[in-house]
Amino acid sequence: MGIEALFLLVGLLALAVSGHFARRVLMVLVLLGGGRRAEGRCVDRRTVTTSGVASGNAPSSHPEFVFTFRTEDGTAVEFKDRPGMFGYEVGAPVRVSYDPKSPRKRATIAGPGTWGPVYVPALICLGAALFAAVPLLAVAAAEGLF
Repeated sequence: MGIEALFLLVGLLALAVSGHFARRVLMVLVLLGGGRRAEGRCVDRRTVTTSGVASGNAPSSHPEFVFTFRTEDGTAVEFKDRPGMFGYEVGAPVRVSYDPKSPRKRATIAGPGTWGPVYVPALICLGAALFAAVPLLAVAAAEGLF
């Protein structure tokens, strides 16, 4: 595999990561604009440790927050979300925005006072897009596209 193909592969992978997180930001913004609202609670706060073996990195850990709420028809729903830097204590009340057609897959605690579910994936999206630009522009320049 030539260096150009490697650059192209890395750039496209970073672009895919950026797209994934852009989709998450868009979904959260749509829920904030038109989703149903419910009162919820933080039911679990734990630290998740990844081994790092698959990526060749050192083990890392990050907090994981689990929230619960009830839909309008009384169905209990549990979901994970990243509240940002400070998080919540177990039992803390939260405002949930959700899609009534798919509440288990599309729910967020984003909103006034909790913008982590928007800014965390937005920052990852931006970083991945900027990272993607370098190898993709290098390949374009090498091919004489500009």
